[in-house]
Amino acid sequence: MASGNYAENESDDFHRRLMVLRVGLLLVVALLSLRLWHLQVWDGAYYLDLSKNNRTRQVLLEPARGLIYDRNGVLLANNVPSFSLYVTLDEVKDREQLIGQLSDLLDLDPVLIRKKLTAKGGKSLPRKIKDRMTLHDAVLIESHRLELSGVMVQVESQRNYPGGGMAAHLLGYVGEISADQLERPEFSGLHQGSVVGQYGIEKFFDRHVRGQAGQKNVEVDAHGNEKREVVVEHPQAGNDLYLTIDVRLQKVAEDLLGSESGAIVALDPTNGDIWAMASRPGFDPNVLSRELTPKQWGEIVQDEGHPLTNRASQGQYPPGSTFKVPMAVAALESETMAQYSTVSCNGGYQFGNRIYRDWKAVGHGAVALHDALVHSCDVYFYTIGQRMGIDVMAEYGKEFGLGQDTGIELPSERSGIMPSTVWKQKAKNTAWLPGETISAAIGQGYVTVTPLQMASLIGTVANNGVSYRPRLVHAVMDRTTGNLQELLTVPRGKIKAKPETFRIVKDALADVVTKGTATRAKSSLVTIAGKTGTAQVAALQTGPEESIPKKFRDHAWFVAFAPVESPKIAVVVLSEHMGHGGAAAAPLAKELIETFIKLNLSAPAATPGDPTAKPARQASEPL
Repeated sequence: MASGNYAENESDDFHRRLMVLRVGLLLVVALLSLRLWHLQVWDGAYYLDLSKNNRTRQVLLEPARGLIYDRNGVLLANNVPSFSLYVTLDEVKDREQLIGQLSDLLDLDPVLIRKKLTAKGGKSLPRKIKDRMTLHDAVLIESHRLELSGVMVQVESQRNYPGGGMAAHLLGYVGEISADQLERPEFSGLHQGSVVGQYGIEKFFDRHVRGQAGQKNVEVDAHGNEKREVVVEHPQAGNDLYLTIDVRLQKVAEDLLGSESGAIVALDPTNGDIWAMASRPGFDPNVLSRELTPKQWGEIVQDEGHPLTNRASQGQYPPGSTFKVPMAVAALESETMAQYSTVSCNGGYQFGNRIYRDWKAVGHGAVALHDALVHSCDVYFYTIGQRMGIDVMAEYGKEFGLGQDTGIELPSERSGIMPSTVWKQKAKNTAWLPGETISAAIGQGYVTVTPLQMASLIGTVANNGVSYRPRLVHAVMDRTTGNLQELLTVPRGKIKAKPETFRIVKDALADVVTKGTATRAKSSLVTIAGKTGTAQVAALQTGPEESIPKKFRDHAWFVAFAPVESPKIAVVVLSEHMGHGGAAAAPLAKELIETFIKLNLSAPAATPGDPTAKPARQASEPL
């Protein structure tokens, strides 16, 4: 009986265990079925895309931008390896989670990340989230790679300027293409994350130096690891540029300005080549070529010194007495005043009820054209200005290129103002007043110019009326073929004036330096001709200059060329709020001209644009 009960209990226990096993199996099957349903139905579309991506992934291959050299082969802009962070949207399951992860790991603004992930562009193309990553950041991302779906780090070339702020306003800087730029025809074929020129030569010659992006399709595993390349379209590097500037002169020009605001331009009057173009204050293009936060960008834009303004081509100033140079040509050519006709200067010129003062209170006595230029007699030019009228002045001013762009290869060049009766009616909707002609005759009133325009003007005088479009690039090298293409100089025309007129004016300008208002520009090394200018920027200030707030002090000008017998360089110095041109600007021009003479006329010239002439030197190396 006991044995029967034992067998019966054992059977019941077996059935209970069997039931538990069956229930467990059913639960396992149910869970597996639920998981399969979740994978195949709920997340089916995601894993379908991922499975396709597991076979192939598109990877963009950014091109290296073309190199930029000075005229002697000194490297001004190159490329260095760097890390960039990309995200392939097809592989991202939870976009908001990824944004939070990247923000925490790299201390990035989540708003910026979201903006880049939602920008227009093909879903299959990777989106660039950050460039110029540090090695630490790249390693950090790689160490969390399994947690960051769709994220990859690529090694790319990034723009670098070895000289830092050297020639920054000429070279410019680069940056990631904006949404607005992507809509423009000139940027067709580019994508989110493409790097384009945003300022200076980098912008003007962007299509030449940006190159052509490539692409590769690669097989990857489920973790995004590349297994093998399927198709590769190699990127094409951009073309190299050879500039006309001599970095040695450029450095001297920038050092001469120092911490003062202003501009210096030096060019070759015989062909328009720019030897140097300096503007202060400046900026470091290496900093601006990185992605800045809105706060950082705001600080730069709101800087009272306006460091992003190229004062040489964008600064517009009254020319002051430097305007007397084209006025002298106009006086002779329009027969307003003969060469030896004199004007009596007693320190003022009365017109109506107003007396227009000369800079010399006691006056200059009886002066003809030569001495009027040498000693910068205001009354003489008040007189001829009133006689010829504003429209004749405007005609000759435009002959010299005032009131219009020079055509230099820089974006956003300003044209200044060469006023006339028509201009005022159109711009101010009012008639020209006779008294305004008197102010314009000495480069005040509505007359404004850029330092670049004045460099072109004095170069034209030095070259006996023949002018050339100023240029910054003289050769382009095709990186694909290795062919070096020399660019032609562009003549702008010839001033309608007799050779004798230019001889008279040039003789006077030579005496300005030897015995006139610019004796501080006199050199024992080379003959220099020039004209000083002091441009009033506010209502007449009285008292010693040191007692006047600097922002109300006059601008100092000096325009010059050398050697007088056979000009090879024309120079303009504009120093903001530094007072008299003879004291503040003329010595700077002298030093730059003497440097040029030592570098170029006392030694054999280097072969411009020949990359094989000598190894390229970095702009940051000692000169």
